[in-house]
Amino acid sequence: MNIDVIDDDLHELITGIKGNAMYPVEKLDAHERNVPHVAISIFVFDEQRLLLQKRAATKYHSGGLWANTVCSHPRWQETAADCAQRRLSDELGWQVPLKSIGEISYEARVGALFENEHVHCFTGQFDHSINIDVFNRDEVSDIKWLTIDEILEDIRCYPGSYTEWFKIYMQQHRALLGLKRSSELALAN
Repeated sequence: MNIDVIDDDLHELITGIKGNAMYPVEKLDAHERNVPHVAISIFVFDEQRLLLQKRAATKYHSGGLWANTVCSHPRWQETAADCAQRRLSDELGWQVPLKSIGEISYEARVGALFENEHVHCFTGQFDHSINIDVFNRDEVSDIKWLTIDEILEDIRCYPGSYTEWFKIYMQQHRALLGLKRSSELALAN
């Protein structure tokens, strides 16, 4: 693993899962040893467009790749909802009301590391009074708004430009996340 990164919280305690029990585990250790652990994912919308972030190249894994609005891990004994608000502010520099929409579990290999996540998912609606250009450059290198159709087409054409978890969300969990293609939206109306 490339330790030459700017990521101050590699040894932060997050919440590991073993059966029904939860326990503290270092974030890096959880990803190196494939330990199941708790995570959060946020999806902020502006009507039919989803805000994506390009992870800073200095992140300890998946740097330089596009992902959903925010993804992170609650600290040991921090609630998923508190973590979601904290990380939205830490990464993007603003907050919007967030709604819990469900949970997803997935596993994926990410280079020499593992994602073995039990993810609490949240959605929010963008507030146009927010200055969107104030994001934390140590966490996020770029942002963009895309429709679900545009995301799916871009993933099809450039799969290596997206994080493994975001591809899993788009391929397997769009219904839970309320992410519909334009053709699905037309049928609903």
